[in-house]
Amino acid sequence: MPQTLTTIQGDTWDHLAKRVYGDELLCDVLMQANPAHLNTAIFPAGVVLIVPETEKSVRNAPPPWRAE
Repeated sequence: MPQTLTTIQGDTWDHLAKRVYGDELLCDVLMQANPAHLNTAIFPAGVVLIVPETEKSVRNAPPPWRAE
């Protein structure tokens, strides 16, 4: 069963990514898993979102433009 997250009033995609992954730049992972909410910029309380797992190596990897 996929992990989920329930929003609180005022949550945004980047804030949610920072909360669950420790990196706001991973908001695209959350957005891809929750296409029904793509038009939402600021969430109301009580929206249940799917939180896919990510590999730690992806989170800790440097951005492609910094790769050697």
